[in-house]
Amino acid sequence: MPPVLPFPALETTLPNGLRIIALNTGFPNLVSLQIPVQTGSRNEVESGKSGFAHFFEHMMFRGTERFPAEAYQEVITRAGARQNAYTTDDYTNYHITFAKEDLDRLLELEADRFMNLRYSESDFKTEARAILGEYNKSAADPLTKLFEVQRQHAYSTHTYKHTTMGFIADIEDMPNQFEYSRTFFERWYRPEYATVIIAGDIDPEAATAMVEKHWSSWRPGSGTPVPVPPEPAQSAPVVVHHRWDSPTLPWVTIGFHGPAFSATEKEYVALDFVFDLLFGETSDLYRRLVEREQVVDQLFPYLPASQDPGLATIMARVKRPEDTVYVRDAIAQTLAEAAAKPVPSKRLEAAKSHARYSFVRTLDNSESIASTLARFRPLRTPL
Repeated sequence: MPPVLPFPALETTLPNGLRIIALNTGFPNLVSLQIPVQTGSRNEVESGKSGFAHFFEHMMFRGTERFPAEAYQEVITRAGARQNAYTTDDYTNYHITFAKEDLDRLLELEADRFMNLRYSESDFKTEARAILGEYNKSAADPLTKLFEVQRQHAYSTHTYKHTTMGFIADIEDMPNQFEYSRTFFERWYRPEYATVIIAGDIDPEAATAMVEKHWSSWRPGSGTPVPVPPEPAQSAPVVVHHRWDSPTLPWVTIGFHGPAFSATEKEYVALDFVFDLLFGETSDLYRRLVEREQVVDQLFPYLPASQDPGLATIMARVKRPEDTVYVRDAIAQTLAEAAAKPVPSKRLEAAKSHARYSFVRTLDNSESIASTLARFRPLRTPL
């Protein structure tokens, strides 16, 4: 069977530990630069210090002595680049898409901010207050709040207990944590925890040489990774009812501690397939609850790829509160039947083919290819 990613990649690791992945995608003129840093909310192990991985997603745009924020943004604007960043449980990713002629200049710009980020205590407090506003805005969405509540009750020990935003008490106290912010940055923003991914209209060897020119002076850290506490086995079911103050349709969620993502083991991929077959839009339960009986207007599985065992969750938005128990029982019954009865081989093979070609169809531009590498590269080398 041919590889799913049909582009040969040049992979290199510099002496300082920085990993480089460079590949020519065959798409002309544009280049996508993605820099995943292997630190997310999972790495926020100190009590009272959640939310700092997401915080630095913001602070990394504050500039350096050489390129203050305004000068940095001017270079991005003049290049006509599309830029953003995001934080997950397991990593933070910075990405830019631009014309191939600007690769060397933007590698120089990015290397400077990763090595020489500068911010004042006033800047820190301003951004910390902005993050509190972001939390309050997102917490006004019932589904976002539901994910937060579910995780707080599903985990007792592991840092997946809090979302990437962090606990509200920690966010409120964040303006007082200026000194700790320095510690967090020095601990995690190091070359051994980062990967520079370059995909597009490039010569991979020349692009790798550019990275080495601008990034080889980045010094590795002197400490060891802070261990993430493992989650003990759950001994009993947990049931939570979270009331919403304003009118909204009720949600029913059922979650289980599922497998971590693995590039070699099959458990995560198998469960991902099974969940889609049981609760996706082509499933028998979807046709029953959504289309025929019309008791729910949304039904879907949620199983993000994660470095440690995450939550495998089924979500259903119910039209009438009195139907919530019926929907919950229907989901539980479907799971019980699946455990006792294997999926028909014909349907399974069709699902595999659909998944494979659906994924391949997303690889139709350099940015999508680079973002796929950025998504899975940090999960290959657990910390």
